[in-house]
Amino acid sequence: MSNPPLKRTDRSRVKRLPKRGHYDFDAVAAILDAGFLCHIGYVIDGAPLVTPTAYWREGRRVYWHGSHASRMLNIQAAGAPVCLTVAHVDGFVMARSAFHHSINYRSVMLFGSANAIGDADEKLAALKGFVERMYPRRWETLRPVNRKELRATTVLWMDIDEGSAKMRSGPPVDDEPDYALPVWAGVVPVRMVADRPTNDPRLSPGIEVPRGLGDLRHLGLARK
Repeated sequence: MSNPPLKRTDRSRVKRLPKRGHYDFDAVAAILDAGFLCHIGYVIDGAPLVTPTAYWREGRRVYWHGSHASRMLNIQAAGAPVCLTVAHVDGFVMARSAFHHSINYRSVMLFGSANAIGDADEKLAALKGFVERMYPRRWETLRPVNRKELRATTVLWMDIDEGSAKMRSGPPVDDEPDYALPVWAGVVPVRMVADRPTNDPRLSPGIEVPRGLGDLRHLGLARK
């Protein structure tokens, strides 16, 4: 059964260049799954704030976490409206005029309210999902999370229900007369690359880098 599209409202509908807007859930999920850092906008004492934080997706929910003492998380957990965004740069678009220079990108903007996970087992399962998403099978090799650490951590989630994706791809779009100009035009592709792992300076002797740890192709990252 296909996933229903995201809700289109006055705040989530793409108005500028609407042909670049997408509301299909699978398109939104693919953009979320290709990233690691989101920006969350919210209001505290009448002032807008935007905080970058790590996130992950499971089904139609997006999760993020942080310190239990975080004022940001406590405000969000109390039901404050939030706006979560993710963006990727795919290329620099170089046109024949300054006006038409652009960037190829994929982005998502979601609207909703955050919910805190109160159950300890559910919270632990969510944190395991965060680690396993980036490093499959690593969770079982680590020291288990203790109760103090679990109490000190807040995990929030939001339904992927209202929002949109916006994307640009392809070559520059110049004014028709400019195509005859003797000016190079095209796209400089951009991608994120995973470099080779480096050892912790305090790593115990004899411990080797786990096989495949530097291969993050399952996350869409090329290996350097």
